[in-house]
Amino acid sequence: CVHTENCFVPTSEIIAVEETELHKKQRNIGKWQKMAKPHAFTVYYVKKARNHRWRCSDVTFWCVDEHLCNQWIQTLKELLEMQKSRPKQLLVYINPYGGKRQGKRIYEQKVAPLFNLASISTDVVITEHANHAKDNLFEVNINKYDGVVCVGGDGMFSEVMHGLIGRMQKDFGIDQNNPKAPLVQCNIRIGIIPAGSTDCICYSTVGISDPVTSALHIIVGDCQPLDVSSVHHNNTFLKYSVSLLGYGFYGDILKDSEKKRWMGPMRYDYSGFKTFLTHHYYEGTISFQPAKHTLGSPRDKDSCRTGCYICKKSEQQLAEQHKECGLKHEEEEEEEWKVIKGKFLAINAVNMSCACPRSPKGLSPAAHLADGSADLILVRKCSRFDFLRYLVRHTNQDDQFDFSFVDVYRVKSFRFTSKISEDNESNIMDIGKKRFGQFCRDHPACCCNIANSTWNCDGETLDSSAIEVRVHCQLMKLFARGIEENCKEETAYSQSSVEQLL
Repeated sequence: CVHTENCFVPTSEIIAVEETELHKKQRNIGKWQKMAKPHAFTVYYVKKARNHRWRCSDVTFWCVDEHLCNQWIQTLKELLEMQKSRPKQLLVYINPYGGKRQGKRIYEQKVAPLFNLASISTDVVITEHANHAKDNLFEVNINKYDGVVCVGGDGMFSEVMHGLIGRMQKDFGIDQNNPKAPLVQCNIRIGIIPAGSTDCICYSTVGISDPVTSALHIIVGDCQPLDVSSVHHNNTFLKYSVSLLGYGFYGDILKDSEKKRWMGPMRYDYSGFKTFLTHHYYEGTISFQPAKHTLGSPRDKDSCRTGCYICKKSEQQLAEQHKECGLKHEEEEEEEWKVIKGKFLAINAVNMSCACPRSPKGLSPAAHLADGSADLILVRKCSRFDFLRYLVRHTNQDDQFDFSFVDVYRVKSFRFTSKISEDNESNIMDIGKKRFGQFCRDHPACCCNIANSTWNCDGETLDSSAIEVRVHCQLMKLFARGIEENCKEETAYSQSSVEQLL
């Protein structure tokens, strides 16, 4: 896009070119009626609107010379063939139950016609139960596809991601239960067609939760690397995370809301209000490894945007750091850990901003998608009023880390152990405490503090409170380009602009 009086459509944003048959009515319109027998072709292209929304628009060109018309069609089709990053064959998983149960309808009405227009062939799987897509990804011939598309919410994306990463590690003989194992990068991109009750990952990587916009990003072959955190407990693999790992406040909200699925998306509001009122804090120890390879810090004003310089530079510095350390790397790792003990209302680790329509900046506005780090946010025990002030700042432009009870660190790995686990899990007294803690959880009217919370891992609960987390730089790729910088001329390409290009 050239920011002059007119805008031009780059070849990379042309969707398709087709020969057009002009009807009799069309031939009688204005300037066309003077032509003996006009020949025409239509160019379908990306039309950019406000708030990162993309639409498919088209413009038709005509002339008397049939040979010239065919030359244009041929030339444009050859230009599109040169776009090697574009997918030709996709594996599509549709969750028919997620969100408002609109996944199948959204795909058939809004997405499939665009894929057909772009000559993308698809194999569609309608999932029938939990982990259907994950299990299926271990069986299919993955090499015949240029990408995997999931139609659903964050839960559906998580399932496809676990299947794809797990399949890659299995194919290369990597033990996922080893927390220090270097994981194999996934070169097969994942596309997200949002159709769930929460579409945080789509919003944080594209800038909007809109099925048509996401479909067009897939068609033009965009590629956005993404960091993935692995979560372990006692050398046992638990889960992968790409957005939020939350203990305390966000873990309690999830645990409570799971019992109220019948309420639909409203359950999050209800459980959030209830959790805020209970105001539980949790005692434990968090130890972490600072991400020294990154350029920025969580308090920066530099948001992650398309072609992010910080992500590119951080990736290079991390690779150089690993090269220099070599065999010494493991020994040095043990020396770099910082330890913090305390009472926490919330412990949040985010790999991305976690922005959504309700919180346009997210939990950590300067978090980066692909810099090999996570932002670790520690909210210490404070008054209800102070905690409310902190939560309100997620919805406005104020600095949400500017509180004495909030600490934020950019880390490449961390560990957490709750106090009750530290004391001694095998001790009979501690077993009694655990039972008493459970009794208190079942009877919230009592004033004592609950021993353990639950980890919220991208919207799913983890069984263990004691975990070890490691960030894997750019482990996977999405059909996205990150959030583009806003520009006044971003609104739309006019028909005359496309005519000028051609």
